[in-house]
Amino acid sequence: MAKTLLIVDDDAHIREVIAVAMENAGFAVETAADGAKGLVAVASKAPDLVILDVGMPEMDGLEVCREIRKTSDLPVLFLTARDDEIDRVIGFEVGGDDYVTKPFSPRELVARVKAILKRATPAATADDKPVQWGDLFLDASRHLCRFDGTEVKLTSSEFTLLGYLMARPETVRSRGQLMDAVYGHIIVSERTIDSHIRNLRKKLAEAGCADAISTLHGVGVRMGPCRA
Repeated sequence: MAKTLLIVDDDAHIREVIAVAMENAGFAVETAADGAKGLVAVASKAPDLVILDVGMPEMDGLEVCREIRKTSDLPVLFLTARDDEIDRVIGFEVGGDDYVTKPFSPRELVARVKAILKRATPAATADDKPVQWGDLFLDASRHLCRFDGTEVKLTSSEFTLLGYLMARPETVRSRGQLMDAVYGHIIVSERTIDSHIRNLRKKLAEAGCADAISTLHGVGVRMGPCRA
């Protein structure tokens, strides 16, 4: 069955361009012209991913994402007319999975959507077993992360990043390796990975794991002790 995408943007032309590209790529598409209608569509249409414009009037995309994150881990890809770092950082902090700046290539947008959905619904394998490092527990089959019994809500990108680090917790991973693990062949900036790491540290620290990820300056990162 085709995955359903919800496009939320106040610009009718952009909604149409994205819808055509996504339908040609085999996706089912729903659209909404503002943030409030987008939230209604999330509840009624149960999409597999939301493409969400940041700069909408009244209820902007960041506020919509905050509302979605109160009840759901639904993947969110932000669109923005600006390439300001503050927009990108805030977008990831409120729970976005990826970030594309207008004007964009429809082909690149389709690739980003496919990459997010692949991370959100990984193929099960015989080796797809829960992993544990210290008091940190990760179960990819259930998209479940716990520290010392406390559940930690992660986006699909954060979950993939943490799973990659936990697979070999004592191995130092470079930014390039982290980008490949999360985004594959899609080119993203190093700042994007930095934002994911910062948010991951913050969420784990709020759960009581203040030493989740260790940085070796000029080299990369690896897992910290992760003890309660």
